[in-house]
Amino acid sequence: MESVTQTLQRLLKASASAQTLHQLLPNATESARSVTLLQLLVNASASTAPPLPSMPQTPAELQAITILLALLICGVGITGNVMVVMVVLRSRHMVTPTNCYLVSLALADLVVLVAAGLPNLSEVLASWVYGYWGCLLITYLQYLGINVSSCSITAFTVERYIAICHPIRAQFICTVARAKRIIAGVWLLTALYCTMWFFLVDVHETRYADGVLVACGYRVSRNLYTPIYFLDLTLFYLVPLLVALVLYGLIARILVMSPLPASLGGHGGGNGSVHQGRANSTLHGLASTKANKGAMSSRKQVTKMLAVVVVLFALLWLPYRALVVVNSLMDPPYLDTWFLLFCRTCVYANSAINPIIYNLMSQKFRSAFRKLCHCQGGAGGGAGGGGSQRAPNHNPPVYYSAMKNSSQESPERLTEQEELNPYSVATKRVNFSPQPGGEDTAAMFSIA
Repeated sequence: MESVTQTLQRLLKASASAQTLHQLLPNATESARSVTLLQLLVNASASTAPPLPSMPQTPAELQAITILLALLICGVGITGNVMVVMVVLRSRHMVTPTNCYLVSLALADLVVLVAAGLPNLSEVLASWVYGYWGCLLITYLQYLGINVSSCSITAFTVERYIAICHPIRAQFICTVARAKRIIAGVWLLTALYCTMWFFLVDVHETRYADGVLVACGYRVSRNLYTPIYFLDLTLFYLVPLLVALVLYGLIARILVMSPLPASLGGHGGGNGSVHQGRANSTLHGLASTKANKGAMSSRKQVTKMLAVVVVLFALLWLPYRALVVVNSLMDPPYLDTWFLLFCRTCVYANSAINPIIYNLMSQKFRSAFRKLCHCQGGAGGGAGGGGSQRAPNHNPPVYYSAMKNSSQESPERLTEQEELNPYSVATKRVNFSPQPGGEDTAAMFSIA
C-alpha cells in the first residue's frame, strides 16, 4: 500500500512538473519537454529508493583461523596423499589389491583438498574470483572427490571381508587386475553421476554500496536440491557405513573366534622321517607355526588400520551431513559462520588424515615412506634385521607354492599372500633324506 501511495505522489509531482515545464519552456518542442520530464521522473524515483547496504565483512579472527587451518590441513594432506600414491606405484611389493584401493582413496582426497580447500581461501579474502566455468568445474570436482572416496572405502571393506572370511575364494577374486578394473568403474560411474552439478550451480552478483560481491551458488531454489542431497547422503554415507558395520562385524568374529591352527606345527614335528631325525622336523614345525602366526598378525593389523579409516570417515563427515539434513528441513537455514568453519575443517581433515594413519599403523607404509624420504638408515636397519633372522647355520628350507611363485619376489610379497590366506603354508611336505656322505641337514621341499 505504501508503494502505491509513493507512486501516486510521484505522478502528481510529475504532473506538476509538466505544467511548470509549459510555463518555463513555452517555446520548447514537445519532444524536448518529454525528455526533461523523463529526467525529472528518474530523479524523483531515485530520491525515494532505499540506499544500498554495505558489503558484509568477514571478521578478522575468522579470516586468520580459516587461512591457518586451510593451509595446514591442505599442505599436510596433499603431501601425505602424494606420498601414498608414489610409494605404491614405485614399489612392486606394495602393489596389492588393498593398496590399489588406498591409492584410489588418496587420489580422491587430493581432488577434495585441491578443489575444496584451496578455493576456500579466496572466498575468505575476497569474493569468487574463478568465474562462471570455474564455479562449474570446482563444484563438480568437489563432489567427484567426495563420492569416489566413499566408494573406495566401500571397495576395500568388501575386499578385506572376502580376503579374511573366504581366503580360498580370495586367491581368485582379490587380485590386482580385478581391483584396477573396479577402481576404473568407480571413477567412471561417479564422474557420470556428478555431471548434474554442471547444471545446478551458477555465479551470482550482489550489488552493495561499496562494491559488487560475486558468489558461486545455487541456480534454482534451494528446496529443489533437497532430493539430491538426500540421495547423496544415502548412497555415499549411510550405505557405505552400513556395509562397513556388517562386514567388519563378520571380520571381527572370524579373527576373534577362529583359533590359530597350532596343530600344523605339531603334526609337522610328529611325522618327521626317522632317517632325517627329530631336529629338522621340529624346526620345520616351528617355522610353520611362526609363519601362520605372522600371517594372522599381519591380517589383523591391516584390518585394524582400515577399520580406523572407516571410523574416522564416519565421525569427520557427520557434522556436515547433519547440517545438510537440518538445513533441508529448516527455513531459514542454519548458517553460523563458526559452525560452517568447523564442518569444513572436519571434511578437509578426513582427506588429510589417512596417510598419517597408514604411517602409524602399517610397518610397510612406514618403511616405504622412509625410503621415499631417503632415510635409508632406518629403512635398511629394519630390512637387515629381518634378513639376519633368516640366516641360520644350516641350509634353510625352500618353499614352493602352486598358487604363486615367490622365488623372484621379495619376502614382503609373500606376506601379502599370507594376508589373503592364513594357512598359506604348505599342507603337504616331501622330505628327501640325505645321501650317504652328504650334509646332515637335508633341504625340504613343500608342495601346495
